[in-house]
Amino acid sequence: MHSKKLLVIGYTWPEPKATAAGRRMKQLLKFFLQFEYHITFSSTASASDLSLDLKALGIERVPIQLNDSRFDGFISELKPHIVLFDRFLTEEQFGWRVAEYAPDALRILDTEDLHSLRYAREKAFKAKVPCTKDFWLQTEYCKRELASIFRSDLSLIISTYEMQLLLETEGMTDSLLLYLPFMIAPLSQMELQNWKPFEARTDFICIGNGKHAPNRDAVIWLKETLWPLIRKQLPDTSLHIYGAYLPEHIQQFHTKKEGFLVHGWVEDLQTVMGSAKVNLAPLRFGAGLKGKLLDAMRHGTPSVTTAVGAEGIYDPLALPETVIEDATAFSKMAVGLYRHQEHWHEAQVSGLHTLKTRFDREVHRVSFQNRIQNLQSNLQSHRTQNVIGQLLLHQTLAATKYMAKWIEEKNKPRPI
Repeated sequence: MHSKKLLVIGYTWPEPKATAAGRRMKQLLKFFLQFEYHITFSSTASASDLSLDLKALGIERVPIQLNDSRFDGFISELKPHIVLFDRFLTEEQFGWRVAEYAPDALRILDTEDLHSLRYAREKAFKAKVPCTKDFWLQTEYCKRELASIFRSDLSLIISTYEMQLLLETEGMTDSLLLYLPFMIAPLSQMELQNWKPFEARTDFICIGNGKHAPNRDAVIWLKETLWPLIRKQLPDTSLHIYGAYLPEHIQQFHTKKEGFLVHGWVEDLQTVMGSAKVNLAPLRFGAGLKGKLLDAMRHGTPSVTTAVGAEGIYDPLALPETVIEDATAFSKMAVGLYRHQEHWHEAQVSGLHTLKTRFDREVHRVSFQNRIQNLQSNLQSHRTQNVIGQLLLHQTLAATKYMAKWIEEKNKPRPI
């Protein structure tokens, strides 16, 4: 009999082999399993062939529905000690029900990344205007996401940049936030010895989930601008595009004659990433941490990226020279890294150092566990001090609750 219970309300069923968000969720699940929590995972989404086998991990899988009062009975009976919301959208949908029917449960929001920041940057990029802090604050998504953070007892923030941005926001305090990046285990000597050397590697790689707008844009920029500049100097090389859910227009970019090869989803990431010489991540908007860059570091593959791609991964005061914005400079850096072994090896060593110093799994696990224990010991006091959160929760209970009940009543079948 488990004395500790965790309910995870997932925006989707996690897909760790397809998305960085899925890998993030798997890390969190393993964290709670390490501390012997009985975990129930629920979602309103449909599962896919790439969904994590939760049963194999000993995690109970319970589908749920929106605007369905059966959830109230379900959580009342479960009596979880912690409820983890996967992205602010699930907190909007179910947070008020959790607060009402499991009031003693610690409510944790995993933002994954600041969705409102990603949305604002995409909007600004398309409008060809700067994405300032004021621009972000004025978006509806920002207001909704900040409200969700205030209503939660604790929000997990994956990026140092996003931590700083939130702490500079009026009313936000570090008592509501915890910096928790990807938690990466140290590489073993065997793993390091298995890295292919410079001379045994070939070609470029770009990887990213096709459902993610920043990834689609990166492939378009590569196809239209960057890759022609690179291949002009390296005519015998190819660029391999990998990623689940690549849309049809991206798949049609596949052109063998140009060395632009679109493969789609790959199960064995280790082989393809560990065989490539250089990883390209030309992201022009987005938020959070870019799992593709950390994957490249873990396999000894240097990357060329942008400031958005590097955000939260490197020290902002000591960005590597492989962080490039301009198309011409980006292609020049990619070619130089591909050609020069000494430069390439320095970038590889730098990546390994970054993993060790910023993403050590045990350091962040201890930090997370300590915060959970402190909050559970002082939950009522913590909530009392979060005046903005209590006001927002009250308004949500008064508005969202009755809207949900109205929708549920409206959707009930009527007798003929």
